[in-house]
Amino acid sequence: MRHGHGYRKLGRTSSHRKALLKNLAIALIDNGKIETSVFKAKELQTYIERLITTARIGDFNAHRLVFAYLQNKGATKKLVVEIAPRYKDRKGGYTRIQRTRTRRGDASQMAFIEFVG
Repeated sequence: MRHGHGYRKLGRTSSHRKALLKNLAIALIDNGKIETSVFKAKELQTYIERLITTARIGDFNAHRLVFAYLQNKGATKKLVVEIAPRYKDRKGGYTRIQRTRTRRGDASQMAFIEFVG
């Protein structure tokens, strides 16, 4: 039974899943909007919103914590300096998921994930 199971495994090992979420987060920060499957978008949403909440503090330690997750200097700087200050007064809900289409190859439901306002 799946009672109390807190995340989706996405058919990957833990290290592969960690790398996948890191790369999706970097792509979202760089582009502002990406298209992926619905389940990946839902997992990415929790991952990126935790990072934004940490980055909103804006001090050196927050910068280091975000870099520890992303391992990308450009994305870390953009998140801490540009994106996170926009949500200083917002309590949560920094991203939006919009379902778009069914993928042709495997009939998987696709969705856009983007930053709100």
